[in-house]
Amino acid sequence: MSVISSGRRRLLDELAVYRPGDEREGLMVERLGAFVAAQPQCFERSLAIGHLTGSAWVVDRALERVLLTHHRKLGKWLQLGGHADGDADLRRVALREAREESGLGEIVLARASIFDIDVHEIPARPSEPAHLHYDIRFAFFADAAAPLAPSEESHEVAWIPLAEVERLNIDDSLRRLVQKTPALAA
Repeated sequence: MSVISSGRRRLLDELAVYRPGDEREGLMVERLGAFVAAQPQCFERSLAIGHLTGSAWVVDRALERVLLTHHRKLGKWLQLGGHADGDADLRRVALREAREESGLGEIVLARASIFDIDVHEIPARPSEPAHLHYDIRFAFFADAAAPLAPSEESHEVAWIPLAEVERLNIDDSLRRLVQKTPALAA
């Protein structure tokens, strides 16, 4: 049995108090917790079976618009985020990725706690096998009037009215994020 690092222990403690939005997400929380407990290298992209990622659900303060990226490799609209690359502070990972992918400088946490959990498969590509992303998602606020500068990872980055997100080519995890967004007003 491996010794659990402080970063893994902090994440396991957060998962223990996290309340999932539905039964499906609850199963993913259990799966993610078991992965973190079993995999000392869970924060490393080099772990071929899967690894932790940090995502940012960036909304305006009125909770009317969300900032999404049209991902170049995956060809669909997603929340901002990316690989931990060894960083056990997934809030910092999510914030770094949101800034890099959007060009925004002013992005602030909407709440300190985890906002959502998702485990999903990344399809195989010539340079890597199919693997899982164990995604920890945090909610952030940003000014929708600030200029955007998308990174090379995106076809486009855009503020989308929350009511129109369903019209995009999105998956169930994004639908869940949209459904959770009104709770940020509390």
